Amino acid sequence: MSRVGKNPVTVPEGVEVTVSGALLVAKGKLGEVMVPLHQAVDLKVEKDLVTVVPLDQSKLARSLWGTIRSLVNSAVRGVSVGFTKKLEINGVGYRAQMKGKALNLQLGHSHDINFPIPEGIDIKLEGDRQNVIAVSGVDKQKVGQVASKIRSFRKPEPYKGKGIRYVDEYILRKEGKKK
Repeated sequence: MSRVGKNPVTVPEGVEVTVSGALLVAKGKLGEVMVPLHQAVDLKVEKDLVTVVPLDQSKLARSLWGTIRSLVNSAVRGVSVGFTKKLEINGVGYRAQMKGKALNLQLGHSHDINFPIPEGIDIKLEGDRQNVIAVSGVDKQKVGQVASKIRSFRKPEPYKGKGIRYVDEYILRKEGKKK
């Protein structure tokens, strides 16, 4: 029995959940998210609860039970509250600025990096020196992917801690070489 899958998803007020065929659509104040469903599980939508039930006791149905429940929960939470990942830029001369619909990053390379902002993603610069990048949106996977892509331009290095890191990430620092 799945510990995640057996818990129903509560639908907050202002969010509408509909199932049509193999697709769940969640609409809320922030937008809409579509979740593809699998034929091994069944969804029961009541007024404020969504319950995921496996159709049989096969290994596939039991493994998809908790996965589909987590995807539905993320979709409902995304359209009601949204998701945000924060990145922090550390380093002398490292900075970010918005240029139209692109994020301009100066990270010590020989050239600036112009990162086009994908559809459905909102990027804001925060902090006193604008060294904190807040990536937000309704799709949890897309927000994480965009934040990971921005971080990959200059990963944090362990000696001085320069680079782009998540705000809640801890960088294990190393001692430099000795004479």
